[in-house]
Amino acid sequence: MNSDNIKLGPQRAPHRSLLKADGFIDEELKRPLIGVVNSFNEIVPGHINLDKITEAVKKGIYLAGGVPVEVPAIAVCDGIAMNHTGMKYSLVTRELIADSTECLATAHQFDGLVMVPNCDKNVPGLLMAAARVNIPTIFVSGGPMLAGKMSDGCKTSLSSVFEAVGQFNAGKIALEKLTEYEEKACPSCGSCSGMFTANSMNCLTEAIGMGLRGNGTIPGVYSSRIRLAKMAGMQIIDLVKKDIRPLDIMTKEAFENALTVDMALGCSTNTMLHLPAIAYEAGVALDLDIANEVSGKTPNLCHLAPAGNTYMEDLDDAGGVYAVMNELAKKDLLHLDLITCTGKTVKENISGHVNTNHDIIRPIENPYSEIGGIAVLKGNLAPDGSVVKQSAVAPEMMQHTGPARVFDCEEDAIDAIRDGKIVKGDVVVIRYEGPKGGPGMREMLSPTSEIAGMGLDKDVALITDGRFSGATRGASLGHISPEAALGGPIAFVQEGDMITVDITNHRLDVDITEEEFAKRKENWVPKEPKIKKGYLVRYAAQATSAATGAILKAK
Repeated sequence: MNSDNIKLGPQRAPHRSLLKADGFIDEELKRPLIGVVNSFNEIVPGHINLDKITEAVKKGIYLAGGVPVEVPAIAVCDGIAMNHTGMKYSLVTRELIADSTECLATAHQFDGLVMVPNCDKNVPGLLMAAARVNIPTIFVSGGPMLAGKMSDGCKTSLSSVFEAVGQFNAGKIALEKLTEYEEKACPSCGSCSGMFTANSMNCLTEAIGMGLRGNGTIPGVYSSRIRLAKMAGMQIIDLVKKDIRPLDIMTKEAFENALTVDMALGCSTNTMLHLPAIAYEAGVALDLDIANEVSGKTPNLCHLAPAGNTYMEDLDDAGGVYAVMNELAKKDLLHLDLITCTGKTVKENISGHVNTNHDIIRPIENPYSEIGGIAVLKGNLAPDGSVVKQSAVAPEMMQHTGPARVFDCEEDAIDAIRDGKIVKGDVVVIRYEGPKGGPGMREMLSPTSEIAGMGLDKDVALITDGRFSGATRGASLGHISPEAALGGPIAFVQEGDMITVDITNHRLDVDITEEEFAKRKENWVPKEPKIKKGYLVRYAAQATSAATGAILKAK
């Protein structure tokens, strides 16, 4: 066992002395030591129940003959961090989580790991760590939040509150209605209830083979979530005994499965940052170009919020991720012979898990669309690519040309939107918000929600070198690469330039000649960094393009 390095022989007497200071007895030191990475905190709604999940995991480990060792991981609530300086510190935690977990696990020579994450950067960060450490690992998340319910019986979620702010600012609803959204949108613990980033990544953890069935969909308040956690605790001991490791599971074909399920579910555009980053740690090349290839042959089967009016609890009732995978398997769209954290193959895992509600999960013969939920657009404005959640775009905005309304930060764009300066037909450009330029690549849920709340989501496009929340809907294109801070074309767009967003043909162009681009570049002076001390300075120095997952590389 790995842990023999800190347990066996006379030379390890000092190590055993320290372990006994923790309260371990000799009988425990004969068993596998399993690190249980608990992301609990009291500020993130998706994490306030992780103490209970962790306790259940530990019981499962003990039941199966192992010894659990609880260690921490940080997490940020993107909703609370939204639309202020705090959002610069969201994406960057992914690397902090991966780095710190790698350090903890390696320094203490655990035999296996159970990752207990839930929210946006926590899940990919721990998947990255799992690939680096490469000891037997399994994931069990805290589960999604239940959808809220308004007085008229309609379900709602956090994205509705952001859009309600836009409606209120536009005079479309009264303060009392906004307050009702505030009170009712988030009725329980858990990751926000739509197919937003956290739930997208937890579902893809199932698809890639690192989580048990239901990991992505069982609501956080259900007792079945506690039972799932106990099962995960027991299963890690089986993985240790069989020596099944993350890199045995997270192969090139497994990432292709994850991308395919991503397209079918209509996941967050943030998956186009996280999957390449995780793949990089697993030694798998995964670039944005493959996204359109996979999307082109994968039907979109689900329209969960923000694309539609169904929520994670509905997907769970309909059969969950495995039911979606069974639909995809009907057309041979998945690799079925891959090993997973269950110790079984994908085919064995999904067998018998049928789609029980064709309104929630469309049969593959009758999809919402014949193509997947995400598209990558390129052109003279995004030579290295940009990303859009096309399943959440109104048909009339799949192709749009309009004048650029240019802003060098999110705050200026928000002010213009609230002051009524953005009108039908406009293309809002928000730049210097990329990994280096932000620094930190902020999410833009507030401006997109305000546009939607004002009723302009079918008339206005928004493009940025920043990124979008999984709760964003409309013609919102993020991850424009190269970013403005690196002298990407978006840096040279001027007010009134005509921009064409052509999602159908995967193009994003501005009506400027190469000669005009070159002329504007001659006079370009890079913006001064907005943050000049602390972690973000180090992050900006090493961050790569969004097109490669915004990973960190030492120079």
